[in-house]
Amino acid sequence: MSEQDRAGLETEDPAKANRILIVDDDPSMRMALMESARRLGYNVQGAIDGADAVDRVGRYKPWLVVTDLKMPRLGGLDLIKEIKSRSPQTLMVLMTAYGTVETAVEAMKYGASDYILKPFSTELFERVIANLTSRSLDDTGASPAPIDQRSILTQDPGMVRLLSTVEGVAASQATILINGESGTGKELLARFIHGRSPRAHRPFIAVNCAALPDGLLESELFGHERGAFTGAIMKKIGKFEMAHTGTLLLDEISEMNMGLQAKLLRVIQEREVDRVGGREPVSVNIRVIATTNRSLYHEVEQGRFREDLYYRLNVFPITVPPLRDRPADIPLLARHFVAVSAARNSVPLPMVSSEAYAMLQERRWKGNVRELQNVMERAVLLAGKEPILSMHVQLDSGGEPVSSNPPSSAPQPSGNGSLWEMERNLIFQTLTRVRENRTHAAKELGISIRTLRNKLREYREIRCQDSV
Repeated sequence: MSEQDRAGLETEDPAKANRILIVDDDPSMRMALMESARRLGYNVQGAIDGADAVDRVGRYKPWLVVTDLKMPRLGGLDLIKEIKSRSPQTLMVLMTAYGTVETAVEAMKYGASDYILKPFSTELFERVIANLTSRSLDDTGASPAPIDQRSILTQDPGMVRLLSTVEGVAASQATILINGESGTGKELLARFIHGRSPRAHRPFIAVNCAALPDGLLESELFGHERGAFTGAIMKKIGKFEMAHTGTLLLDEISEMNMGLQAKLLRVIQEREVDRVGGREPVSVNIRVIATTNRSLYHEVEQGRFREDLYYRLNVFPITVPPLRDRPADIPLLARHFVAVSAARNSVPLPMVSSEAYAMLQERRWKGNVRELQNVMERAVLLAGKEPILSMHVQLDSGGEPVSSNPPSSAPQPSGNGSLWEMERNLIFQTLTRVRENRTHAAKELGISIRTLRNKLREYREIRCQDSV
């Protein structure tokens, strides 16, 4: 039997869900990826190019197609467009080299769910598949919160070690407590754990304990029977029951009041849920992951958190480091967020200047990865079709650089919007730093001296209008 024929054989019952089609004209790459997917328990087929894949999709009906970009007869982009036109629900992942990130972003516009930059490890490949599976499968009919499109991107040695440790724990049933500042990616890490666990094909239900008032949170978590209280016109299934056989994430657990903490402790101990107004407990099989941006031990000392619940949750504690302690991840994440934002907003993928990267590295990032994501999306919109310069990633009113030299005598004319004011403040700060040398300021800002003169003229005109 030829290698091509072997690549086309299904490894499991054709009726089984979670079929994956690997499309690559390189036999060794195709077979390696197929074997990697098989190890995860998926039903796998291979196609030698895009034309072969189109022929197989109608018969095989995969839920996921992983395709290379450059192939004979029919390339990856055309394949994505063709499959999406025939089967919009089929997920697509594009494999592409570092030099063709723009093409990957274009593929996402056509409907690709994700892209993987070559060369990549089998661990990253399996991680992407697990995340897509966690997002798309929900056998109970519940609607879990949407999962992030990408895996956890990092090249920081500490984070790499953390993920390695987490992967080992993910296979267990241990309750996990994730500590970390707001915006560090605690929920993404929880989804990563779920995706690497035996429960990966089951529901992942996230509940933000800080976003709901106490009365509503109890009903959301435990559910209620019809007539249990005023307004309960029908029975409601709680999040615990929705997460049955899967994972329940209790986000910001420190915000839960003491009464609900007692009920939560019983659920964890007894694996039973009492609906509000219910007569019989309901058995649940769940794994609990909790996150907090506060020290739960300190909350226990202050009498705001139950000590017995703390020890139930703290079986395997994990601390996610803040972004300022992961400097190697800043350019990596910045470039990723630029690509995602460009695709989402249907704009060309801009380059990021070295000056902009330098400014990003100097920032304290109190809002961590979430703040970086917002800054890069704003930069994409500000830059338009031009490269992202330092002025586009300038701090807003809430930002704080590691070392700043605020201008002592910069003019403060009234502006016509926060972005305008941000640009103006950056220019005046730069001029002050270079002692009013416009040539040096323009070079540092990454703009022409003519543009700088026009900007300064604009600021003077507005100041004169304000003084009239």
